[in-house]
Amino acid sequence: MLQKDKTGVFVLHAAPKGGSQKQNLDEFLKDQANDGQKVMVYRLKPEFQNTIPDAIEKANAMLGKPYNFNYILDENSYYCSDYIERSFRENHIFKLEPMTFVDPKTGKTNAFWEEFYTKKNLKVPEGEPGCNPNGLAASDKIQHIKEL
Repeated sequence: MLQKDKTGVFVLHAAPKGGSQKQNLDEFLKDQANDGQKVMVYRLKPEFQNTIPDAIEKANAMLGKPYNFNYILDENSYYCSDYIERSFRENHIFKLEPMTFVDPKTGKTNAFWEEFYTKKNLKVPEGEPGCNPNGLAASDKIQHIKEL
């Protein structure tokens, strides 16, 4: 999420390195490029832009929490899309959906996720509420602008 104010232009986000943070836009873009990541820009449709100040306030209130490496919703850590969904939650911009870890080809839990959660001594959170970047991007309340 982009925040512009009199001190600069920042990205409010959650990342494995640094948790939930406010990062200078230029530094964010450099980090993404160094990690081989593409940056896709989306904007709220005009009729939903009035929700931005509340979302920025909420996002700033969540800064400093660690990254959620379990990808199971919790109040003490956030993963990338979780951080954004929570920022806009009061205004229902994005939806939590039942998560699935089932491989559609086999009908069984994907081996990667089975091993991932077994190592953490956790049950695969099949059907638990969650979100992911593709799910957020599919919201009918935002529009794709461009790739940076």
